[in-house]
Amino acid sequence: MKETLEFVLRHGYLILFLSVLVEQMGLPLPSIPILLAIGALSASGAFVYPVALLFAVTASLIADSIWYWMGVYRGSAILKLLCKISLEPDSCVRRTENMFVRYGAPGLLFSKFLPGLSTAAAPLAGMFRMNILKFTLADGLGALIWATAYSGLGYVFHDQLEDLAEHAAKTGSRLAGLIIVGVASYLAWKYIERRRFYRELRIARITPEELRLMLDRGETVTVIDLRNALEWSEDGALKLPGAMNITFEELENRMHEIPTDRDVILYCT
Repeated sequence: MKETLEFVLRHGYLILFLSVLVEQMGLPLPSIPILLAIGALSASGAFVYPVALLFAVTASLIADSIWYWMGVYRGSAILKLLCKISLEPDSCVRRTENMFVRYGAPGLLFSKFLPGLSTAAAPLAGMFRMNILKFTLADGLGALIWATAYSGLGYVFHDQLEDLAEHAAKTGSRLAGLIIVGVASYLAWKYIERRRFYRELRIARITPEELRLMLDRGETVTVIDLRNALEWSEDGALKLPGAMNITFEELENRMHEIPTDRDVILYCT
């Protein structure tokens, strides 16, 4: 414990910078505990708090800028890759796109607080061709708000965090074992939930070729196009002949418009 504390005190700014950079690049290594620790140590005078914030914001901007330009040049492929890494890829792309459609640049001010959006928002800004200066300002301010919120908690509650650290040192391996079991159980539950979702989706899925055959045979079906405004703006977006355009968010309120005397096919990208 003593050696760990000495290492953190000696390399704290670098540890903070790397942890934020790695997390914002999309790897599942949370930087929030580091922000809390640096905030608490700043309250005791071990670090200069504004300097710590500068390191955190700079690391976030570097990572987000890389994703922004990848979004510009690689488009939706980058966003889908990031969302595959997340624990909830089934809704990650749509939630991120909907945030931008609804809020635009101001969405970057709070995106880092939302799981799945923290990293995905930057490449989406690139896909949306957001002005680079506007992106840098909004993203930098969002990173500052995010870093200040968590490090500020550490700063304000540093006494309680020190007590918690001492208790953790005493309980040792038992506490570590409980944490590992808890995290493993959560990941296993999410995996099982996702496999069940995919199995149900495969049962209900229809291929474009099968739909084409149904239409050629003259079968009466209703096709609902769920794409939102951002997806419509992408290059190569084509309207499906005869389809109703109802976004996922409007679906519940517009159910009365959908015929109930035929098969209904939902389309989304």
